[in-house]
Amino acid sequence: MRIRDVEYHVVETNQDASSRGTLLLLHGFTGSHATYDAVLPMLSADWHCVIVDLLGHGATDAPLDTSRYSMESQAADLIAILDRIGAEKASVLGYSMGGRLALGLATFYPDRIQTLVLQSASPGLESEEARALRVLKDAELAQKIAEQGVANFVTDWEKLPLFATQQHLSEATQRKIRAERLNQRAHGLARSLNGMGTGAQPSLWEELPTLQVPTLLLAGQKDPKFCGIALEMKTALPDAKYITFSNAGHTIHIEQPESFGYAVRNWLRIRGGTK
Repeated sequence: MRIRDVEYHVVETNQDASSRGTLLLLHGFTGSHATYDAVLPMLSADWHCVIVDLLGHGATDAPLDTSRYSMESQAADLIAILDRIGAEKASVLGYSMGGRLALGLATFYPDRIQTLVLQSASPGLESEEARALRVLKDAELAQKIAEQGVANFVTDWEKLPLFATQQHLSEATQRKIRAERLNQRAHGLARSLNGMGTGAQPSLWEELPTLQVPTLLLAGQKDPKFCGIALEMKTALPDAKYITFSNAGHTIHIEQPESFGYAVRNWLRIRGGTK
C-alpha cells in the first residue's frame, strides 16, 4: 500500500466480513510481519488480521528523513492503513517497539482503538535526562549499524541478555529468527533507531491514567525488567489486565506461541469484538 508517500508492506488474513473484527499486529525492532507466523493461525481464525512491516523494516520503505520515523508520524500511517482497508476501529497487538507504537496509537487516536495487547512493551522513559542519554546510545548504535552492516550488528544483538531465552528454542526456530533479522537494511534500522528509539519517543507515562482503552499486558517471567514495567503500567491504567508467562523471556509469542495465542484470543473474544 502507498501510504502518505511511503510504500508499506501489509499482510492481511481472513478478510471475511463475518470475522469478529480487525486486529492490527506490530512487530519489534529488527522484525517484520513474519514474527507472528507461529501465532497467526490461532488469531486469524476469528479476526481480520493486518500485519504491517514498520518503516525501515522488512519490505516497507526506509525513507531518508529521520523525522518520518517518529511515533506520531508512524501512528498517522497506521490510521491511514486502517482507513484504506475500511476498518473504523481495530484491536492492536504490539511487541516491544511495536508495543510502544501501539500505545502511542491508542494515545493519539483512542476513538479508533477497540483494545490493546502490549507484549514486553513500555510507555518510554519518564525523565528528560534518561531520554537524552538513550538518544545518544541509540545514535551510537545506529552509526555502528550503518558503518558495520546488518550481519555484524545481528551477531552482537543476539548476545544481549534480553534474548538469552531464545537459545533454548529449536535450531529451526533460531535460524528463522536470525534470517528475519538479517533480512533488514542497515540504513532502515539506523533511521528507525534515530526516529523511533526509546529515547526519541515521547514519554507516555502521564497519559496512562486517562487512557480508557482496555489493555492486556503480557510479560515473560524471565524478563524481570519488563515484568516490572508491566506491573507499573497496570497500576496506572484504568482498565488493564496483566499476565506473566513462566519459563519465557522477552519474545513470548515465539517462545510459547500456543500459550500466547490462547491468552490473546481469549482476551479479544471478551474485550476486542467489533461486530
